Amino acid sequence: MTFPAIIFSFFLAALFGSFLHLWRGGRLFRLVLYLSLSWIGFFGGHFLAQSLSIRFIVVGTINLGFGILGSLLFLALGYWLSLLDIQDT
Repeated sequence: MTFPAIIFSFFLAALFGSFLHLWRGGRLFRLVLYLSLSWIGFFGGHFLAQSLSIRFIVVGTINLGFGILGSLLFLALGYWLSLLDIQDT
């Protein structure tokens, strides 16, 4: 990945995390959680597709398709897990 591709990927993943926070709301912790999960999912999906030699919506040096899928998967999982209520027993 080139440096401009990394910067573009960070902005794109941050866009997904920010939209989820805008849609579902929450405090600053949730925004940081959504941004982190989106970045991890995007780069995880990109590197998974790259290591398996899968080409799905490739833009330059970015596996955009798997990056978006990874980002959305991590965001959905993180949102679902953040809804769990931890009770002290």
